[in-house]
Amino acid sequence: MSSDPSKTSGQLHSTKGSMKESLGGMTGSENLKQSGQQEHAQGQTEYNQARAQGYAEGTKDRAGGMKDSVLGSVTGDKTQQTQGDTRREAGQAQQDLNRNI
Repeated sequence: MSSDPSKTSGQLHSTKGSMKESLGGMTGSENLKQSGQQEHAQGQTEYNQARAQGYAEGTKDRAGGMKDSVLGSVTGDKTQQTQGDTRREAGQAQQDLNRNI
């Protein structure tokens, strides 16, 4: 796995590990079963790390957007206010996408 967690890569490894684990159980191969369990767990960990990272980035964008929106409103800079609103909404969407359910 790479140093940057990826939801896609995590799901791939999790699924691949589950398949190896099942195949090991069906064929009686304890090594394949254990290897699959380990890969599944690593994939889940990577997926969860990527979600946490995405949520944190969304939080940062939301806060920065709110700051820009308020500052733009106070100073009368409609462009800054609009850009802040857009960034805040994008941060909220990123948080929603990566929220733990």
